[in-house]
Amino acid sequence: MSKLVVGSMANSKIEKIINYIMKHGKKSVAKKIYHDMLKEIKSNGHMNPEIVLETAIENASPNMMIKSKRMGGSVYQVPVEVKQDKKLFFAFKWILDATKSKTGKPMYKKLAEEMMAAYGNQGYAVKKKEETHKMAEANKAFAYMAKYVN
Repeated sequence: MSKLVVGSMANSKIEKIINYIMKHGKKSVAKKIYHDMLKEIKSNGHMNPEIVLETAIENASPNMMIKSKRMGGSVYQVPVEVKQDKKLFFAFKWILDATKSKTGKPMYKKLAEEMMAAYGNQGYAVKKKEETHKMAEANKAFAYMAKYVN
């Protein structure tokens, strides 16, 4: 295995990120995109790209989400807390959605740009997180129903 244990990020977290990047089972391509993204972040003036990555994921991770619950013929939007593994999933899903919507650049460059935007609390993924939090805040009247949501 290559030097995957870097900085403060755990090996399993890096593997999970690579798996999120991977398409059609091509893990070697995903690893190359990941390592090229780190090089791109480093070339843009950040001394430690792993910290940029960690902070970007933290900034894009939602704490609260909305889940629909049907009770008595009505559908309620119930705010629920997001578990730790789901936080990483949603953060990376939103970051990858943002990179896939852009065109004209290699994937690693788009990914590096979106990571640096999320690092600075900007970009699509952070906007999506704030949107989700606003919806959860607006529906906090139904928070007592959270125990009924799976």
